[in-house]
Amino acid sequence: MEKGEHKVNPWEVSGKIDYEKLIKEFGVSKIDEKLLQRIKKHTKEVHFMLRRNVFFANRDLNWLLDEYEKGNSFFLYTGRGPSGPVHLGHLGTWMFTKWLQDKFGVELWFQFTDDEKFLFKDLSYEEVQKWTYENMLDVIALGFDPKKTHFLVDTKHAGLMYPEAIKFAKRINFSTLKSAFGFTDSNNIGQIFYTSMQAVPAIIPSILKKKNVPCLIPLAIDQDPHFRVARDVYPKLGYYKPAIIHGVFLPPLTGVSGKMDSSTSSSAILTTDSPKEVETKIKKYAFSGGGETVEEHRKKGGNPDVDVSFQYLRMFFEPDDKKLAQIEKDYRSGKLLTGELKMYLIEKINAFLKEHQKKREKARKEIDKFLFK
Repeated sequence: MEKGEHKVNPWEVSGKIDYEKLIKEFGVSKIDEKLLQRIKKHTKEVHFMLRRNVFFANRDLNWLLDEYEKGNSFFLYTGRGPSGPVHLGHLGTWMFTKWLQDKFGVELWFQFTDDEKFLFKDLSYEEVQKWTYENMLDVIALGFDPKKTHFLVDTKHAGLMYPEAIKFAKRINFSTLKSAFGFTDSNNIGQIFYTSMQAVPAIIPSILKKKNVPCLIPLAIDQDPHFRVARDVYPKLGYYKPAIIHGVFLPPLTGVSGKMDSSTSSSAILTTDSPKEVETKIKKYAFSGGGETVEEHRKKGGNPDVDVSFQYLRMFFEPDDKKLAQIEKDYRSGKLLTGELKMYLIEKINAFLKEHQKKREKARKEIDKFLFK
């Protein structure tokens, strides 16, 4: 990878992400003001993650809304690859998905790709199952409606999913996967097959209801290649292509390149972190756009565009546009110091995690309500 270039696929995100370039590379469409207003017609408000381009691109979202307006409602599909603890970067997509579920009153099918993580990571099957259980707690803690939310675990629901996956697998050749993912002869055959499993939840309700049901997939843009590969197969099998809404990555603590990664402690805030751990991580690792000294900062101001604490507020923890604008103004002018900005973020994160962790513990008794039967 040349200096200044990014790498974005389902298994690696690195470099400074150029989202405008990704739109062209992946062949997706930008979410423009016209589309935002169209969403608002149904939701009565525009989620701050949409207003601030945290969700910034789409495939076929106008078509999905056309269908919805004809009375052909849709369902949501998103998921998690359970390879370790959940961090804040995972939660953004799920919280936005919950907003969509609440506003449109639709079902959510949530896939836990335990097979993928066993095949792609240096983890035992038992370790992946442990993380599947732990990750479920974080999803439930966000408050999804158990009557409208169905968990699929690839290995547990193989009887439902595998007969459909092989229909995709038969129509996707290895050459396509090599082009999309950079696979080589050293990739194991499970990895080569896996995309077929990720394609399936987008048609499960259509199979169960014996009629075509539109699907909307909120996801971080690194997951898009799976659906790009499978996209042309859906109509060949008699189903709609899923619509997709793409999100950006919450950056790691260490800077605005790449994405948060729970395997690196200096990179991520975990949902199980204590208040002290959160404070230590933010103070020690969160990259600052401020001056090197208080004097310099007061004189020249800070740069919120590269400041991780500000970006976390913009993308996640400060939904109030007026408050965020004031923080940005004060930081750029030098009135607000880096240490003060960090403390504000620490308070926000810890208030959120205090409630989340309580709900997470209660979720241990609720998993059975969510598992699809």
